[in-house]
Amino acid sequence: MYKQRVVIKVGTNVMTNKDNRIVRPILKKLVKQIAELYENDVMTVLVSSGSVIAGMEVLGESHIKDKTMRRQVYSSIGQPRMMRLYYNIFRDYGMKCAQVLATKRDFNPGVHRENMISCYEGLLSEGVIPIANEDDAVSVTNSMFSDNDELASLVAELIEADKLIILTDIDGLYTGHPDDEDTEVISKVGIDENVEKYVKQVKKGEAEGRGGMGSKLSVAKQTAAKNIPTFIANGKKENVILDIVNGKDVGTQIMAEQL
Repeated sequence: MYKQRVVIKVGTNVMTNKDNRIVRPILKKLVKQIAELYENDVMTVLVSSGSVIAGMEVLGESHIKDKTMRRQVYSSIGQPRMMRLYYNIFRDYGMKCAQVLATKRDFNPGVHRENMISCYEGLLSEGVIPIANEDDAVSVTNSMFSDNDELASLVAELIEADKLIILTDIDGLYTGHPDDEDTEVISKVGIDENVEKYVKQVKKGEAEGRGGMGSKLSVAKQTAAKNIPTFIANGKKENVILDIVNGKDVGTQIMAEQL
């Protein structure tokens, strides 16, 4: 029915400003692109961060000392808020969306995986955009995703996606620090190419996403190795999703073949 299936992962840093507040116009630009893809018979699954920060905006500072419990509380409060935002924006574009929550163990072979495949296939067949996230309320340490990049990769494999697009707040993988004058974006990376040397780990705050560039690159290589071309790009750039799907040289593409 559809020409392509694309999984798009949008990170917390894409949808927030410097004060860690969710910026609705960015979500609208994201959905607008998904709607345009839909009109061109390209179906999307959206893996969205933001529930923790949305919960923090509602609850404020929590008195819970345990970090995992605190994250569960924030996420549980934030999930319906994020879905309400997405529901209203998709409705403005004449589209429908649905929430699909999962834990890591749900992707193991068995009835949970088969049921999840059935759910995704049913939603896609009806033209409904699935919005995936981790089921933080029931996830335990040994069945948690390392971050939503990993979840997006597993979803891409699950639905046999044609592309995985990981959106962050920088233009892709750089040869140095993004703010340095002489650094540049690496446009294409082979899965066996040693580019990890360019990655610098940065400590993140609780409100920010769990996955840094190192995680994105690792996940991208694993996904590309399964013959799913994977892209890391700046989600705040105008029409970045459309440009990638239309084959323009945007961000960093990770490919299975040796370059």
